[in-house]
Amino acid sequence: MNIVVAIKHVPSLADELELNDEGVNLDYDMVDFVLSEWDEQAIEQAALIKEASGGAVTVVGVDVIEELDNVLHTALAKGADKAAKIVADFEPPVESRDQAQLLAEAIREMSPDLVLTGVQAIDDLNGQIGPMLAALLDMPYVGVVVNVEVSGDTAVITKEYAGGITAEYEVTLPAVIGIQAASQPPRYAPVSKIRQMAKTAEIEEIEAEEEEFEPAPINKMAKPVAAGHAEMIEGEPEEVAAKILGIIREKGLL
Repeated sequence: MNIVVAIKHVPSLADELELNDEGVNLDYDMVDFVLSEWDEQAIEQAALIKEASGGAVTVVGVDVIEELDNVLHTALAKGADKAAKIVADFEPPVESRDQAQLLAEAIREMSPDLVLTGVQAIDDLNGQIGPMLAALLDMPYVGVVVNVEVSGDTAVITKEYAGGITAEYEVTLPAVIGIQAASQPPRYAPVSKIRQMAKTAEIEEIEAEEEEFEPAPINKMAKPVAAGHAEMIEGEPEEVAAKILGIIREKGLL
């Protein structure tokens, strides 16, 4: 079973996101990039399928800002066997349609039996890569999947709908599957193992053809304005209680 997982590096939500001087994009020098959480789920599901059916897992992504290596090392530490990155002289952002095209060209050469990807990415939440990949590779696509079981050239998948309703589908392979959640939580990769991968793992570089990508123009980006704030009440219990009572009366709630 030749499994390929398409992954993406995204800004860490643990960081304070800063805009560049032009106010039209993030300041990439001030942001740490991590593996998208839904891609972590896809890697876990791929590892589970490999353990059940044999084969190998390859992770591949577009190295838009030359920050993909650490993400690939993390993926290898979590169970992937091989890693590849698509490189070129990119000018970020590279939109979903262009990333899907680049990924499809690389994945096609890998002759996969199954392609997994996170159902969406935390930085855009548009869920476009999976369906676009499927269209470009001429494969069926099912998204919002929470379990995959492979038997021969067929996959039995569990798709989740609104309200927690699930349904099972049989899909003929090869296919592209958008993973919402793996059938078990992603395995933990200790920092020592990630560092080991950084020292020993080989990452294949796939040179993309030089193309002029034309992203939709961004006129302005801005941080959201805080609409309010919490008032911290300090003091002895009696003082705090009196202040709370005063606030309640002031608002006409008592």
